[in-house]
Order: sequence, then C-alpha cells, then structure tokens
Amino acid sequence: MRIHLSSHLRDYTGGKATVEAGGKTLSDVVDALEARFPGLRFRIVDEQGGIRPHIRFFVGEEAAPDLSVPVPPGAEVHILGALSGG
Repeated sequence: MRIHLSSHLRDYTGGKATVEAGGKTLSDVVDALEARFPGLRFRIVDEQGGIRPHIRFFVGEEAAPDLSVPVPPGAEVHILGALSGG
C-alpha cells in the first residue's frame, strides 16, 4: 500500500514523499516503515506506543485515533504533521 508522508518526515525516507509498506493495522504499517527507514517510528509514535500529539494518521479519508485501526487492502495511508500557531 502507499504511504504518504508530510515533508518534515521525508528526511527519514531519503526525500521520498510516498513509500510502500504493508500491514493489517497501522501498528503493522509503522513497524514495516521502521524496518525500512530506521528512526521514523520515534518521530511519529511515543514511548507508550501512542500516536504523538503533533502527528495525524489517515486511512483513506478517515482520521485514525490510534494504531490499532485496520488498514484494508489497497488503502492509502497519510501521515501528517499537525499545524499549530497563533
């Protein structure tokens, strides 16, 4: 499946905006990404295994609240940095 990454995460993928990874859940996808791109997991998942507050995951067009969300075959996953400001 295709994984789309926001620009601040592309340092870990050699500048690639879209990569391929497999898995039945978002947790599986993150594990597959970490195997290919060491260090990426730490930027998107905290020490307790939760999604970091400034990161948003989408499976298709649906926001994912946690990493247990199933990823259907052929789905696209977006991993984005949340915007903030004042």
